[in-house]
Amino acid sequence: MTNTAYDTVQKYHQAWTSGDVDAAMEYVSDQISCRAPGVDLDGKDAYRGFIGGFAPMLTGIEDIAEFADGDRVALFYYPQTASTATTPAAEYFTVIAGKITESVLIFDRLSYGPPEQG
Repeated sequence: MTNTAYDTVQKYHQAWTSGDVDAAMEYVSDQISCRAPGVDLDGKDAYRGFIGGFAPMLTGIEDIAEFADGDRVALFYYPQTASTATTPAAEYFTVIAGKITESVLIFDRLSYGPPEQG
């Protein structure tokens, strides 16, 4: 059975959002490129470091919507952390030969900083 781009992205997303970054990286190309707020990442090691730095902060996740069209998949969700539970994030993936080769990640990075001291 052939996995679709949607299947690949779902497996990746479920792995990293449950804290298993190593399993998530099985679905990522060695030559991935990622555009994220404030940084462009090239290569699997850079991408692993970025995702691996955020994954431990997750306290939950609420899915909003997902769309797939051939080798492109978009996910919209609320990554919940100690700082926020309602700040949306979006990812737009390109999948080639069963591996994520490109990601555009959109979120308000200031919302994921430490909570304000009051």
